[in-house]
Amino acid sequence: MADDALILGHRNSEWTGLGPMLEEDIAFSSMAQDKIGHANALYSILNEEYGEATPNKLAYERSEKDFKCCHFVELPIGEYDFSLTRHFFFDHAEICRYKLLEQSSEKRIAALAKKIHGELKYHVLHADTWMKKLAMANEESRSRMLNAVKECYPFALGIFEKSKWENELIKKNVFAGEETLQNEWLKSMQPVLDAAEIKLPTKKVEPVYGGRNGFHTEHLKPLLDEMTEVYRLEPNAEW
Repeated sequence: MADDALILGHRNSEWTGLGPMLEEDIAFSSMAQDKIGHANALYSILNEEYGEATPNKLAYERSEKDFKCCHFVELPIGEYDFSLTRHFFFDHAEICRYKLLEQSSEKRIAALAKKIHGELKYHVLHADTWMKKLAMANEESRSRMLNAVKECYPFALGIFEKSKWENELIKKNVFAGEETLQNEWLKSMQPVLDAAEIKLPTKKVEPVYGGRNGFHTEHLKPLLDEMTEVYRLEPNAEW
């Protein structure tokens, strides 16, 4: 979860100064900042409760193979139709995940989930608004959004790749499981898809898996090199 948020936060920050209009430039920058904050909060729990390294070390000093992010968040920002569709798919998954985690037996995670769930309502509202607007704007816009949905969907399914601890997490009431989450995700998106007259692919789609087990796209290492460039100049500096 933390790696997903960190990497997508970095990707979304790449729209700063490039958004199709000023309001969207600001919106994507703000949501990127939120995601990096979510990552920091999760890394802090790992450090303080489970003895992992500090947030800075987890974010900036691990190698590519040690990251557990899904492939979806690693992909370049592309055109705005792609980034917006990724935002729509990912943030609906996130808000459903954090809603489920509000019931987690891990109390600190449950408390954080309640806070982040509130923030994600605004992310989802933004995504929903623009998905409907652009899908119904004109012929070219609609065609681009439909193509983006088709391109993104297999990667979006990769969000729900199960870890080897899946059954243990469910058994201990830490989390309801990725299959439950995926079902909630589909239900969450459906009213918006209906309003936008968008249908998800009906034929069997193979999810793009690998990221949760340390196998990544060619895009992650260059992103990490760029993201850690300043930190690596003086790793012991106080930030």
